[in-house]
Amino acid sequence: MTQPSNPAVSARSATLATQQLSLGYGSRTVVDQLNVEIPPGKVTAIVGPNGCGKSTLLAGLARILAPQSGAVLLDGRDINTLRTREVAHKLALLPQDAQAPDGLTVEELIQFGRQPYRSLMRQWSPEDSAIVQTALRATRLEALAERPLDALSGGQRQRAWIAMTIAQDTPLLLLDEPTSALDLGHQIEVLELVRELSRHGKTVIMVIHDLPSACRYADHLIAMHCGEIVAEGEPAQIVSEALVEQLYGVRCTLLHEPGTGAPLIVNPVSIRHEAD
Repeated sequence: MTQPSNPAVSARSATLATQQLSLGYGSRTVVDQLNVEIPPGKVTAIVGPNGCGKSTLLAGLARILAPQSGAVLLDGRDINTLRTREVAHKLALLPQDAQAPDGLTVEELIQFGRQPYRSLMRQWSPEDSAIVQTALRATRLEALAERPLDALSGGQRQRAWIAMTIAQDTPLLLLDEPTSALDLGHQIEVLELVRELSRHGKTVIMVIHDLPSACRYADHLIAMHCGEIVAEGEPAQIVSEALVEQLYGVRCTLLHEPGTGAPLIVNPVSIRHEAD
């Protein structure tokens, strides 16, 4: 893809961090006193076993879930004290279970990304149309603009949802399991798009189950276990056989991909039954 000149793929920056953040549901704490700084302009992947708090942390970062204590800081300010429109101009979230009305076309879905910029005083504009077209180009969906979402393949549909977040024109993009239920080819397609967005200045934070894909496509890993961060940094520096065993109860051999140095997991064997 060639780099768009339109602000739909914006080079604006914003910082996102947590300060002693605790999150949970009712009286149950899932994430406990986390301090995190998301590297700007990079792809950060949050990894770990089921139930470790990955999606809970993402929900807190997106202001979907209010803290039990501590704070999420957007450009140094408590995100829960900011106006909704101000947050929507800096941060876009694609949840795992995103749903759209029946019959909606690709272009109509992408247009929803412009909603934070519309009001009684500001209706649809030529700038909005240009940004939608740039989002279509960035995700290679121009030929499918008039196609109903329910007529798309899984990978095409996921690209359309990501295009909607691109049209929101935020420097921060949060994705909850963007490759869930996709086959290998569509997973690669979506993750390559994530990398492309990062190259154009987006800060991307994604929850992802597949550790090898996270190692290959992310600049920064946050590895979680039981609501705590057990390792954080560049994949090649922090992923080890011991970390894989700690996170997933799997013994493996760790190799490194030629050229990129990304960790590769081979000969994985579950050892969870040994504790039974």
